[in-house]
Amino acid sequence: MNVLVLFAHPVETSFNAGLHRTIVERLSAAGHAVDDCDLYSEDFDPRLTRAERLGYHDQRGPADAVAGYVNRLRKAEALVLSFPVWNYGYPAILKGFFDRVFLPGVSFKLIDGKVQPTLHNIRKLAAVTTYGGSRFRAMLMGDPPRKVVKRMLRATIKPGASVSYLAHYSMNLSTDETRKAFMAKVAVSMDQF
Repeated sequence: MNVLVLFAHPVETSFNAGLHRTIVERLSAAGHAVDDCDLYSEDFDPRLTRAERLGYHDQRGPADAVAGYVNRLRKAEALVLSFPVWNYGYPAILKGFFDRVFLPGVSFKLIDGKVQPTLHNIRKLAAVTTYGGSRFRAMLMGDPPRKVVKRMLRATIKPGASVSYLAHYSMNLSTDETRKAFMAKVAVSMDQF
């Protein structure tokens, strides 16, 4: 499959960067065509501009500031998100990608004021993430990143598509052993992707 990997972490020596490398290496080794989109290294601007907001419902075209990212999303048959959870949410750069690229006419269309998902080219979705706090604390806060993946993104892609959410909780208390175990779990998941 053509797999778009969206990576959102600014530090190349972080555990998240190691997870990202594992994702790309294992998907490539399994024979997938990987479009590795490192949002920080590509200097993606997460800010929705005034002009973009005013033209939000306009027809998409090659003049759009994010047209290249739209094309990459449309070419993908699978999507893998690799990011840390910060303050119980996505890093701003990834949230900005959703705001600026998951547009009307790209990920959904409005018909008589009702949303109809259109990213049916995406047949598989996975998220690989880390949390500073525990699963319990994330649940107390409603765990917005998990809900966006398991509910909103699931509803946007091809109906019945496979969706997985791999999370390493309690990074603040993690050990070499817990990180190695999670890395191995991610590797197996990407091998079987």
